[in-house]
Parts: sequence; structure tokens; C-alpha cells
Amino acid sequence: MSLRYRITKRNNSISENTPNYILQAINTGTIDLDTLSESISNECTLHSVDVKAVLIALGKKLDFYLSDGKIVDLGDVGKFKMGFSGKAEESPEALSVKRNIKKFHVNFQPSVKMKRKLKGGITVYKEGRR
Repeated sequence: MSLRYRITKRNNSISENTPNYILQAINTGTIDLDTLSESISNECTLHSVDVKAVLIALGKKLDFYLSDGKIVDLGDVGKFKMGFSGKAEESPEALSVKRNIKKFHVNFQPSVKMKRKLKGGITVYKEGRR
């Protein structure tokens, strides 16, 4: 398993004279629910339809528990929790949910096992080579 990258030019908005270059990870596609279900079913005794039903239910339960303010811990995968970004005010009395919360998001914290794998490094290669 390897992660593909490309070199991308980025303009520096502070200093207009010097462009910067970065390494940018490239996605190689999307795995849909059917493909994921089939892949998991090939590694266990469950049929792909059963796996798909569990994954669909997982999505619904994630929505339910995250909306209730719970942290959802999926073991070796990691933890999910709901958060939001907002606008600050000069006093607590000036704060209002409607005015100050700008957007909601889901935070993901990888498991310790996944963090160790990331810390150990992932094999990468430049786009167009292999």
C-alpha cells in the first residue's frame, strides 16, 4: 500500500515575490458502500448484504449519538465527536446560539494503533512513477 503525491506550486499571499512548493497527497478514488461491504464479507463469514446493513445502521447511529453530544469510540478505528465553530463576543451576555454558532463539524481522532502506524510512516511515491 502506498500513497501517491504530486508537487504543487502555492503562492504566498503575504510575500508576493516568492512562490512556495508543497507535496500534496493525491486520492486514487472512492470506495463506495457496496465495494466496502463486499471486501469485508470476503474476510469473514458474513454475507455482503449483512455487512452493508450494519454499515448503514452505523451511519444512522453515528448521527444519532453525535447529535446527542456523545463521543463515539470505534475501537481500532478511532473516536468521532461533534463540534462547532463560532464567532466570539466581548461578553458572555452577548452570546447567542443563533448568531454565534457558524457551522457544525465532526472531529475524528484516530486510535492509538492507527496513530502508531502513521508515526511509523507510510510508503509514498511520486505521481506518474511506479
